[in-house]
Amino acid sequence: MMGAGISRCAHPAPTLVPYHRDAPVLLPPRVRVIERDWLSCNSIVLDGTDHVIVVDSGYARDAADTVGLIRAATAGRPLARLVNTHCHSDHMGGNAAVREAFGCTVAIPEGEAERIRRWDVADLMLGADQFAPQFAFDDTVAAGDTLPMGGSDWLAIAAPGHDDNALVFHAPETGVLIAGDALWESGFGIVFAALDGDYAAFDRARTTLDAIGAIAPRIVIPGHGKPFGDVAAALERARFKLDGYQQDPVRLARHAAKVLLSFSLMERRAMPLADLPAYTVRVPTLRKLNARFLHMTPDDYAAWLVRDLVQARAIRIEGERIVTTAP
Repeated sequence: MMGAGISRCAHPAPTLVPYHRDAPVLLPPRVRVIERDWLSCNSIVLDGTDHVIVVDSGYARDAADTVGLIRAATAGRPLARLVNTHCHSDHMGGNAAVREAFGCTVAIPEGEAERIRRWDVADLMLGADQFAPQFAFDDTVAAGDTLPMGGSDWLAIAAPGHDDNALVFHAPETGVLIAGDALWESGFGIVFAALDGDYAAFDRARTTLDAIGAIAPRIVIPGHGKPFGDVAAALERARFKLDGYQQDPVRLARHAAKVLLSFSLMERRAMPLADLPAYTVRVPTLRKLNARFLHMTPDDYAAWLVRDLVQARAIRIEGERIVTTAP
């Protein structure tokens, strides 16, 4: 498991989570981050007076680790509720295991309810060679709702773009934003709807960035990466990237194909090089990206993916296999 750990400190001192070697950020004492990697998202532990709430549960492969990390973070205190920012596999893949281990309730964004009930594999992005055990949820959260978590009231804010049903959670009292994949320090999650030809999704993603800018959070806890405090700079980077993708959706498709293969390799660890052309045909999302945007033969598609990912040091070639470089 890459980079997993709990940022912890005894009450009542603030929890220190460095996001930049020269500029640490201080989280409120009841907010702790289980920082993960790109296979599993971060989980946020919100310590209330008599119970704990956790936001997001990571990927299914890491579920046992997630349960252990939450157990360590709660230190025997009851986990009352698990809340999801959105229902992609790296954020809800541990839901079933966490619910079973702690007997907590599960709340998901209101817009995700029907597809979770149907367990629509394609609609849940599980057609991208990803996995999540089906889970039951107890209630939903809608934009405008207020959630008491960790001694603060958190406002749920609509965050369309990466996932049009996603929510972010803002605590005005402390200035902390739980951003999911709406904003990272160096970008944001893939705007998937645009890859299906819904180019208005770029504008929805921009609306989300503008909404975050309007509330001007002091600290952002992203779905991936360390919490950070220079929110204005992160928003500037995100808008620049979004502009580039909107001007050239093929660029987004190329990025998405590389991200999706990298994600699968983080789970698999390795894959025979000779299998990759057939894999790009078999996996629906990779096949769709090629048919709509890239127009390569399977062999050329596979060769391009390997070349670019090796250059980016995301994978390496060992004999006849491609291997992830993620620890």
